[in-house]
Amino acid sequence: MKIAKNILAFAAAAAMALIVCIALTAAFGGTDTVSAAEAQTEVAAVSETAEDEGIALLSGETGEDGGSEADATGSKALAAGIAIGLAALGGAIGMGMAIAKASEGIARQPEAAGNIRSTMMLGLVFIETVVIYALIVAILLIFVL
Repeated sequence: MKIAKNILAFAAAAAMALIVCIALTAAFGGTDTVSAAEAQTEVAAVSETAEDEGIALLSGETGEDGGSEADATGSKALAAGIAIGLAALGGAIGMGMAIAKASEGIARQPEAAGNIRSTMMLGLVFIETVVIYALIVAILLIFVL
């Protein structure tokens, strides 16, 4: 019974790591939104200034908005990397501790090895599920948001 409590505690720690990852994703993944009218006004002002100074602008490649898309992509990549890294770290620590405790339990009571092993495997599956959820969030962050 003690090993089941340990596995649940490790699963809770992995879930907390996922929550931290989601919070970091929200912090780093957000971008400033601008309405279409504001964007057109800003582009018109930049192109007028460039024409006054004799600079030819290539559409969409330079100007004040040129770096914002790259910054958003970089922020998304950073947030995704942090999210999956923290989730994998939390999951690996939890799994290592669960396996260590299961090994200790089997060493103390070899006749209960089958029950301990099956409980450990069930706990490892739950911990790995949290890591897979973090991977899905990271993939969604990169490709969808």
